Amino acid sequence: MKKTLMALAVLAGIVFIIIGVVYATHSAEMLPHFFPGYTAGDNLRHTKHALAAFIVGIFCFIFAWFQSK
Repeated sequence: MKKTLMALAVLAGIVFIIIGVVYATHSAEMLPHFFPGYTAGDNLRHTKHALAAFIVGIFCFIFAWFQSK
């Protein structure tokens, strides 16, 4: 059970890091339509969303590390 939970946490961490990269590199109009913050015709970058996704991803990796012990 611990290994499954660890694998899911690593997978979630990777997904959240990717989401953070998308938020950091794309403007609001270039985001996928299902992402929160998508606005047609807006050049704003969602830095708070990117930072939050990076932090959640890092916490997922930390959780996986603690599960490995």
